[in-house]
Amino acid sequence: MYLLCILTVSPVLVSHLASAAVSDSFRDCSQFFYMQMPPAGIRGTSLKRICQKYADKLRYATLYDSSRHLPLYSAYVFKKSDGKMWADTPWMYEPQLVSDDESGNMKALPLSDDTPPLIEDSQAVLDDYVDAVDYRRGPLNPDQHQADPDDKSSTYTLTNIVPLITDFLDTSWNPYLDVVRRRLNNFCHGKSFIVTGVTVSGVAVKRDNRDRLSVPKYLWLAYCCPRYDRNSPYEVRFMFPGYGGYGLNEKMGNNVVEVPLKTLKTFLRSQADIDNDMTIFYKGCV
Repeated sequence: MYLLCILTVSPVLVSHLASAAVSDSFRDCSQFFYMQMPPAGIRGTSLKRICQKYADKLRYATLYDSSRHLPLYSAYVFKKSDGKMWADTPWMYEPQLVSDDESGNMKALPLSDDTPPLIEDSQAVLDDYVDAVDYRRGPLNPDQHQADPDDKSSTYTLTNIVPLITDFLDTSWNPYLDVVRRRLNNFCHGKSFIVTGVTVSGVAVKRDNRDRLSVPKYLWLAYCCPRYDRNSPYEVRFMFPGYGGYGLNEKMGNNVVEVPLKTLKTFLRSQADIDNDMTIFYKGCV
């Protein structure tokens, strides 16, 4: 899996290309949400709203829980693609979570002597995954849902990555991402807005006897495509304008269940850290 490779591209080459903005709102990157309205009702203990920027262009938005070292969701606009993964980008981290970096640059890993202090307190780093043998790095905004090389590269930041059980990622989640990709490629005629998120399990990956990575219990995805092919086959047409899916991040019983958006919201509301008035898309993508 390309997502798991630590690639040897010069940090100097990348650091001047990538940046992100961290703020109390998504005002600067509201274009990645349907009707410019972000999801509501997702709780966390130390939430940071990141407008992920790469090569001087905003690419997607991430709600990050810096106390759990876990993105709670990433929101992006789907781009029709061939599903290929991008392998020419090093993993990156977000310095603005702990400092006012005037350049605003997201920087390539591994950490160096110039790394801001306390960076490991605010987010995941590569060392957290070294001994996490049961887990793989799984993106919320996956590069196979993007077409432009820079859009693909922008997904390789640990603020967009969650630890996933290998069997779940390989046998359930990645195939589901490809199903969604082909469906939107074929039947979505306009923009398709996607939000991919997690529910929290309470399990954590440890490093040096400290909890470092919160492990998702469920991974979920929802898409909204207001302009779609109304002459598509029935077995596809009922999944528009919006639909969703979720899967259990475990070795067994991890099949992804596809459901209407209302059903997905009901399921998510049954999970911890989700409010009863939780919404994903403005007015349910209608």
